[in-house]
Amino acid sequence: MLDFRLKVFYTVARRLSFTKAAEELFISQPAVTKHIHELEQQLGMALFERIGNKIKITRAGQIMLKHADDIFTSYRNLEYEINQLKHEQGGLLSLGASTTIAQYFIPPLLAQFNQRYSEVTASLISGNTEQVEQALLDKTIQLGLIEGRSKNPVLKYVEFAKDEIALIGNVKYDYGEGPLGANELKSIPLLMREQGSGTLEVITDELKRLKLKLTDLQIAMYMGSTESIKSYLHHAPCAAFLSLHAVKRELEAGEFKILPLKNFRLVRKFHFIYLQGQQDKLAQLFIRYARQHAGEQSGDIDTGIIG
Repeated sequence: MLDFRLKVFYTVARRLSFTKAAEELFISQPAVTKHIHELEQQLGMALFERIGNKIKITRAGQIMLKHADDIFTSYRNLEYEINQLKHEQGGLLSLGASTTIAQYFIPPLLAQFNQRYSEVTASLISGNTEQVEQALLDKTIQLGLIEGRSKNPVLKYVEFAKDEIALIGNVKYDYGEGPLGANELKSIPLLMREQGSGTLEVITDELKRLKLKLTDLQIAMYMGSTESIKSYLHHAPCAAFLSLHAVKRELEAGEFKILPLKNFRLVRKFHFIYLQGQQDKLAQLFIRYARQHAGEQSGDIDTGIIG
């Protein structure tokens, strides 16, 4: 139904690469070039210009990309509504989730959603909060799920679940008696997530409330994933601020323990994000489903934190 040349243009415009577009579309690079050339002939204007070994989208290409975005959204909504008439819920749903959500929270929810709506083909990419927001701005995903607090004015943020972050240590090591104060925290080697991580963002904000900066702490290492931090914790007398969703299994198995901090209680919100004004009906269907069932993914863990 959709002009394949428009899909080729859209893929090249997003990737800014004929080679990557060919790989994504499973066609040859000469075929990509042919489709773009035919479009440019039809429009009478160049859509891309070459600068060295790179390509840049022209002003005409930018205009076409804007309308292509609208066309693809309308096409997905058309497919959604036709499927509803057939009492189906088919279509493609591209999701992006920040790391904690992608690894520990959303997979069971996606499994339930796919069983309920088996005609929907869903895909999930992961990255930190900044990367997910950028994927949404680049139109490579329809819907993002993040744990950060950043507020981009062109994005809509919708809360759908909550998560608690606590200081986690290895049960084999002694970190001090009782609820820890600021001075005790300063003496513990800490593992932190990388810059751009939503987890690091909320931790930094909470530490400011306690009049602590990252430079006041003994940061042993910044690491790019929660799994790396957990693996490190199994072998060293360090501690880390981690999502309770991420360490639920280790806490239940008695491998890790929560280290209570005085006046520290960090509950953050998970948000859906999508472009302002976007009316992607399949994404909205997933939002409604997730908000109804997200509570099933949460479990209560006694943190022992003193307020």
